Amino acid sequence: MKRFLLPYFVFLTFLSPLIAQDVRIIESVSFFSKILGQDVKYSICLPEDYLKGNRNYPTVYLLHGLGDDETAWLEYGQISQIADKAVREKMIVPMIYVMPQGFRSYYVNDVSGTFRYQDMFIQELIPFVDSHYRTISDRQHRATMGYSMGGFGALILPLKNPNIFGSCVPLSISIRTDQQYMKEDSAGWNQQWGRIFGGVGTLGKDRITDYYNQNNPFKIASLNDLSKQSRLKIYIANGDDEQTLCRSNEELHMQFSDNKIPHEYRVLNGGHEFAFWRACLPNALNFISDAFNSKPYRGDIELKSDKGKLSGKQKLILTVSNEPAVAYLPDEYDRTSRLYPVLYLAGNFSEIQQASIAELINQKVERNEICPMVLFFISANTLGQFKKILPEVEEKLRIRKGYRFRALAGTQELAIRAFSTAFNQEQFSSCILTDGFLDSDTISKLISEIKPKARDHTALFIDAPDKGRYSDGNGNAHIFLRDKDISHEYRVREGAGGFDWFLTGLPEISVFISNKFHQ
Repeated sequence: MKRFLLPYFVFLTFLSPLIAQDVRIIESVSFFSKILGQDVKYSICLPEDYLKGNRNYPTVYLLHGLGDDETAWLEYGQISQIADKAVREKMIVPMIYVMPQGFRSYYVNDVSGTFRYQDMFIQELIPFVDSHYRTISDRQHRATMGYSMGGFGALILPLKNPNIFGSCVPLSISIRTDQQYMKEDSAGWNQQWGRIFGGVGTLGKDRITDYYNQNNPFKIASLNDLSKQSRLKIYIANGDDEQTLCRSNEELHMQFSDNKIPHEYRVLNGGHEFAFWRACLPNALNFISDAFNSKPYRGDIELKSDKGKLSGKQKLILTVSNEPAVAYLPDEYDRTSRLYPVLYLAGNFSEIQQASIAELINQKVERNEICPMVLFFISANTLGQFKKILPEVEEKLRIRKGYRFRALAGTQELAIRAFSTAFNQEQFSSCILTDGFLDSDTISKLISEIKPKARDHTALFIDAPDKGRYSDGNGNAHIFLRDKDISHEYRVREGAGGFDWFLTGLPEISVFISNKFHQ
């Protein structure tokens, strides 16, 4: 057992006589680094029961972004509140959270060797923490997590030191592809990247220095010998409203997948902000806790949604263009004379699956989370002649007129056809592509042909599984849309696709559709 109490409290008393011995969350204390020749500040959050016993705990190093400091995870990340709640609910094991001052280092040594931050981290900070706090000091029980610049650090530190860390959660990784790196604005590039990786004042390929490649996760992921990295457990998350990082994080995920580097990858709603990073914490902490316990990841938290019961009058079988079709009507349909918006669903759904979709929509309506709507299921044949059948459907059912009150969703092999239909006909307020079999060439061609009117009228939502067969196509669609400044929502969720996966994403999709009906 480590000798902790006496040297630790002597150290704290020297720094601040106001810190009492029952304090477990300590902000902005410091230790002296011989490697850097200066003090390095850190904050620390100890488990709630830390001072009540003598057990040892695993450690998470929380890394901040450029411009922030060692206080950011406590103040804006609310790590103590979120982690304490998860421990009380027995979702995660108690952990020690260490939040070091990262300066503007990107958590690596600079090319000149004058500010060897990574050496300080590995050779001084970790031994200091292990000797002053009751840690479990092995790789399995040591993790990193960080956002932006800290996301880069949370990934590069374990990739270069796989014997030190067992798991990591990089969020919104501040990383660039080579093409982005070469095109960065000179002033910003010199200050943010060139001063660390070399090539200040250069342009284009001259910026891709040997030292940069040694510290580039893209290059590390392309190495032939990945046996060391294969032990590392990685969970990457990014926001769909990011700018430059949407491309670089997506392409890093693709490269990891191509090189068979095991990892989890998510794209959630949000941008480069703490609201997004806080939203990532429950699953991130679960991932790290499972790694500490040598368990496979339990999977992301599912938001349970009870299905609303269907009445016998809600299902309607009708004939459209000499083909049988199925519609589900709002529960109140036969008691009103009002008109309704309509969601057209293109997919190979069984009768049971159609009913499950309708039940979920019913439940959202009952809770006043979405507006009542007609659900109309269409087959591949029907989708092919959609322009012809649209007036017939809306004549037989009480559908509110106008593009604003129509939405089209396509799943799997019908997703690409739904996209083409929605953006060529310009008759929908939203188009949903979920678990789509999207190939990069086709989607690129279709996106390039989108007319300005369709852009203005039709909101797009792409929902993709992180381990699906077409993850590259979905990811490239997201990148192409961003390049053309076409507004859309993009999600990457856990799983390999299929109906059950689709159903778990439908609550968020239904809210998106309902909001567009009423926009």
